[in-house]
Amino acid sequence: MSDAFDARVIVCCGPGGVGKTTTAAALGLALATSGRRVAVVTIDPAKRLAQALGLASLGNHPTPVALGDDAADGGSLWALMLDTRATFDGLVARYAPSPEQAHRILNNTFYRNIAGTLSGTQEYMAMEKLYELVHGPVDSTGTVIEAFDCVIVDTPPTRNALEFITAPERLTRFLDNRVFRALTAPARTGLRVVGVATQAVLRSLGKVVGGEVIADAIAFFQAFEGMEAGFRERAQAVLRLLRDESSAWVIVTSARAESVGEATAFAQQLADEGIVVRAVVANRMQPTFDPLPSLDPSQDDRLHDAIIRAQMINAVATADAHAIEPLLQLVRANANREVTYLHIPLQSVDVHDIAGLRVIGTALVGDRRTTVNEPARRARRRGPAR
Repeated sequence: MSDAFDARVIVCCGPGGVGKTTTAAALGLALATSGRRVAVVTIDPAKRLAQALGLASLGNHPTPVALGDDAADGGSLWALMLDTRATFDGLVARYAPSPEQAHRILNNTFYRNIAGTLSGTQEYMAMEKLYELVHGPVDSTGTVIEAFDCVIVDTPPTRNALEFITAPERLTRFLDNRVFRALTAPARTGLRVVGVATQAVLRSLGKVVGGEVIADAIAFFQAFEGMEAGFRERAQAVLRLLRDESSAWVIVTSARAESVGEATAFAQQLADEGIVVRAVVANRMQPTFDPLPSLDPSQDDRLHDAIIRAQMINAVATADAHAIEPLLQLVRANANREVTYLHIPLQSVDVHDIAGLRVIGTALVGDRRTTVNEPARRARRRGPAR
């Protein structure tokens, strides 16, 4: 098995519509079957993870997935779908200095309006959920349960996935913003009066959005006082984790030109963020038929036609392999470690149950794995490309 899949955190990312969620679920199943305690969390609001696992629904807390008799001792699979509002509420209840402060925040009108809708909130709450799963998740009763050996993150399509990466830094900038500091100043200093300059700004805002909204906002920020340090620390801890050796970023794509182009651009964006891709998974690849007998005029017509069809399929498979090359070349050039290339054959039916996921999992961790050693060694000798 590739060392990318030995990681504590595995982030599956890539274009939309390439089977990223199915890949994450299949990988989770394969690792759980091998004896690891695995959680698969999707931060994509679509319900594809539940469908892939054959479940009616998933919630914000880890739900066990039945593995039957195939799991090794200690192996288990859990799944969950991020609920932004519920995660935010849970953080407030868990980290507020007192139940009274938690009550003030949770019942604040400003908080209720922005908790699930503020730009970047979903991505930041994904960070918090990842932190929780790695350090000790909470079940539906609020009880802390055993941390997972491996957490697999199913991200939104690449156009939104970078938000997931930059959310901790955005939150830190927000908490250090002068307006935030001004609004919380009375709570920090024990004063009841906001500064003159801040009052002028608030009066101007009040004319636009209404004084009641401003009052609710001030009450929220002041109730939030004392919690921002914990939010900042956890954000930075997750950011370090995502760039750490214990995390592996896996790009999932298909051979379609637009998917490869999007995945290649995203791989470079990851490199610009200081993140190295550890594996590439090419999904829905055309299988090949080798070896094939030579065409012969004396052959039976059915055999003759079958050979021609197989040759055409092989030509498509060759074209698919060539289409993936630009992505592989970039990933290899940017790598300073082993890079793994995996391909999953096109399936005859959609995968929506455990049996189908087992087939995909075998393709991921079985004999089809191809490890790209020499290009990675060359990249290590010359350093990362820019």
